[in-house]
Amino acid sequence: MRVQRVPPHVYFVVSAVFHYLGPALAVLVFARIGVLGVAWLRIATAAVVFAVWRRPWRLWARLDRSTRWLLIGWAAVLAVMNSVFYLAVDRLPLGTVAAIEFLPVIALAAFAARTRRNAVALVGAVAGVYLLTDVRLVAEPLGIVFAGANAVLFALYIVLGHRVARGGQVPGIDGLALSMLIATVIALPIGIGQAVPAFGDPVALAAAAGVGICSSVIPYVSDQLAMARLSRATYALMVSLLPATATVVGVLVLTQIPSLAEVAGVVLVVAGVALHEERPPSPVSDEEGRPARSG
Repeated sequence: MRVQRVPPHVYFVVSAVFHYLGPALAVLVFARIGVLGVAWLRIATAAVVFAVWRRPWRLWARLDRSTRWLLIGWAAVLAVMNSVFYLAVDRLPLGTVAAIEFLPVIALAAFAARTRRNAVALVGAVAGVYLLTDVRLVAEPLGIVFAGANAVLFALYIVLGHRVARGGQVPGIDGLALSMLIATVIALPIGIGQAVPAFGDPVALAAAAGVGICSSVIPYVSDQLAMARLSRATYALMVSLLPATATVVGVLVLTQIPSLAEVAGVVLVVAGVALHEERPPSPVSDEEGRPARSG
């Protein structure tokens, strides 16, 4: 398959760019649609795209109970994570939210960092995130709360998404499609009230749909293609690129100019990712604790 010929790191880079390009565009849409309305329209747009593309409901009857609950749990995480993320970026710079979002994720990588080189890589990445974080506890305490909630949910998104991607019961993209449909229903009471006015504003509706494609279709599909071929530890550390990506997107789209300390943080984050190396799986088991496949 062609998708298998592309290195998984390329898919991650695509995801990293669109992960924050979409929200940056969403910030511009907030002037026409309420924050939670944009969040729901983002999820709903992605669900429509996946429904037309994958028709995922055909797989539901073939799934066992544990896989169904895994997808429902992932959907709940997607619904709430997207909502609190937009509430955070409405109050804080994009790079700040990204840096806070990263902190629990680095713990996943730290758990599997068993070599000195990986430990140094983690230290460098964490130091970079510290410099990137412009925590405004006095000015925007509620923004910090939303960003912190998003951070925990983002780490959970990686854990559950990785499990779906490698579970074997359902192809990763089809699992994502099913979860996005369920997430649309879960998020309905959260965002539909603010989303309704958009249906009378074609420009705002088209902009929100574009945000959904940029934020939830392109990056999440890229995530699944990357997760299927990268270990959880490697993927979690590579996520440390996201604060740097968010800072660049914030400059280009929102003119949020970083300080010298934040630029130094970007350099440290990228250096940490470049230094990291993935250990080859042992002949007995892989990093997820499953027997290694032969052939």
